[in-house]
Amino acid sequence: MAKINHDRLFKELLTTFFVEFIELFFPEMIEYLEADSIQFVDKEIFTDVTAGERREADLLVKCRFQGREAFFLIHLEHQSKREIDFARRMFFYFARLTEKFALPVYPIALFSYDKPKTQEKSQFSVNFPDRKVVEFNYAVIQLNRLNWRDYLTQDNPIAGALMAKMGIESKDRVTAKKECLRMIARLKLDSARTHLYRRIC
Repeated sequence: MAKINHDRLFKELLTTFFVEFIELFFPEMIEYLEADSIQFVDKEIFTDVTAGERREADLLVKCRFQGREAFFLIHLEHQSKREIDFARRMFFYFARLTEKFALPVYPIALFSYDKPKTQEKSQFSVNFPDRKVVEFNYAVIQLNRLNWRDYLTQDNPIAGALMAKMGIESKDRVTAKKECLRMIARLKLDSARTHLYRRIC
């Protein structure tokens, strides 16, 4: 599958099953997020002055805290290949989004590439010998470091859809595919969501 289709498919998946994604990977957030308040914000385009490039944030979601008239943003960035300077870019986005919206930003990075399997960074920092100026932390979900078997019993469509990009040994790929299809039947999704699910699996 071509990269552009892969990225577009993942964005469609995450938009369609956004609440399920948060429920699966960030159960603590569900305790304070008002699910009915979710709004997808138009894509933000930034100019990286140092690199001379124009980039856009993948997914930006505005949410309300439960029981409060206060909002926050979830910035979800999907990466289908490793990028050396990714941590700096996440900080760059965080700073620009905070400046523009004046809201708290919860940053998440989702890595879906097959290799390498070395642990991705989850922090960007600026340090001097006498002072730590910046310590920016973001959440990381690196699919190739997750065990697909740990998600078999989840009644969550995002779990089954993302299993295909988790750490699956060659001898287990047929089994994993079958389990993914079984999960579709068990969840009884509507036809549109089932079609999207099958394209990922």
